[in-house]
Amino acid sequence: MSEPAWLIWAREIQAISQTGLTYAQDPFDKERYEMLRALSARMMAAGSAELEQQLENLFTQQNGYATPKLEVRVGVFDAAGRILMVREVLDKNRWTIPGGWTDVNLTASQCAAKEVWEETGYTVRITKLAMVLDRSTQNHQPPEGFSVTKLFFLGEITGGAATTSIETSEVRFFAKNEIPQDISTGRVLPHQIDRLYAHHANPDLPTEFD
Repeated sequence: MSEPAWLIWAREIQAISQTGLTYAQDPFDKERYEMLRALSARMMAAGSAELEQQLENLFTQQNGYATPKLEVRVGVFDAAGRILMVREVLDKNRWTIPGGWTDVNLTASQCAAKEVWEETGYTVRITKLAMVLDRSTQNHQPPEGFSVTKLFFLGEITGGAATTSIETSEVRFFAKNEIPQDISTGRVLPHQIDRLYAHHANPDLPTEFD
């Protein structure tokens, strides 16, 4: 694991408390799980810049059996073999590839295509699932409070034109040797972009997973 131990432990305690509160019937058991939830928030607050009460409020909103959250990212290439990237408004205008959380009632590939269109103005056909990665194993910064599974797809442009949105301030294609230095490392990492280039160059590569 590339993440600090305190984050892994706090995340696990949060998941135990969430699942426990879902199934517990005894009021004393519920109280114990609520105490675990508060403990996980206190641990995360102590190890990060987040406020304990804000974290506990966030955890309180989580219901049901605790499972990883699902994120999609899409490598879209133009005819010259350059990858499509956007400046992410919510992350200090750093560069990333299009993507975001999945939505209910949509498949993962539908969500991937939707994110590309919303963030870049291009319509795409999703052609391949390139990577399935656990965020915690990838050294993303900053760390995430919840467990996250990241799906990396390849997409082929079918229409549209470069258009910014409320989420993005710039849309551009980059050659492999032109990838910006100011990347949103919470969303994508240089080695992940490299692997997307490899899958684009060789579509027969098997899907990578950890």
